[in-house]
This record gives sequence, structure tokens and C-alpha cells, in this order.
Amino acid sequence: MDKKIRGLFLTNSRIIFRCLALAMLLALSSSQTPPIRLWDLFSTTKFTEKLNKKIGLYFFYPNFNEELKALEGKTVELRGFFIPLDIQQKSTIILSKYPMAECFFCGGSGPESVAVAHLKNLPSRKLKMDQIITVRGILQLNAEDVEEMTFIINQAEIIN
Repeated sequence: MDKKIRGLFLTNSRIIFRCLALAMLLALSSSQTPPIRLWDLFSTTKFTEKLNKKIGLYFFYPNFNEELKALEGKTVELRGFFIPLDIQQKSTIILSKYPMAECFFCGGSGPESVAVAHLKNLPSRKLKMDQIITVRGILQLNAEDVEEMTFIINQAEIIN
């Protein structure tokens, strides 16, 4: 009889322990906010064609939604394809939602599919075209300067 009670106690203890462990895992995972999907938010941006009087040409100007405006000035992470630039300043990189053949510059994608990252430090390794990387930095939305990208990540760091 003692063996049966002891066995039942051990079985119940294991079940209780597993339930507690599962509850703790669920509590920890629900307390963390899911990552913001910036590319999805970028794609909600509407563009309006307007005359730039200073340059004398028509450009598409962005109209950002409130959810995106709320992220401006905040630290964000963006994962995308590295697109090489042929410029001297190696602390500026381009991320694309799509590989080079489909990106805004070479393919048919729109300006919502690319972002510029101004790095705090030069990359610690050589980046290759279409390499998938993640950057973390401060989001800036650009609605006026036609010589700059629409989506800018300042003080960026490559985190993978």
C-alpha cells in the first residue's frame, strides 16, 4: 500500500511540476511583445504625386499612417536583403524587403520596400549582395527630402 501511495504521489508531483513549468513558459512568452513587422507597416504608406517647385519635377511624397508615425524616433529592428551601394561612405547601407533583382532600384517594387540605415560604426564584416541582415536603430520617416529615402534607420547597428 505504501508503494502505491508513494507512486501516486510521485506521478501527481510530476504532473503538477509539468503544469507549473508550462504555465511559467506561457507567462514569459505572453509578457514579451511580438516583433513589429516594419515592412508590413511600410507597405501601408500611400504616396501622392506632387510637384517639387525647387527642382521643377514631380515626385511621389509619402503619407504615413498613425501607427507608423508613432514609431518615429523609437528604436526599431529591420531585417532585409543587403543591397550594395557604390558610394564612398561605407557607414550607409540599403536594406530591401526583396532580393536585388526584385528591389526598388532594379525590379518593380515601390519605395516602401527599401530603407536606408546610417550605421554608428563601419560593418565588422564584409557584406554580400542579398545577404539577409538585421539592423537596430532609430526610425526616421522622411516625407520631404527627395534626395533621401522615405524610411531611415539612424544610429543603426547590424545585430546579425
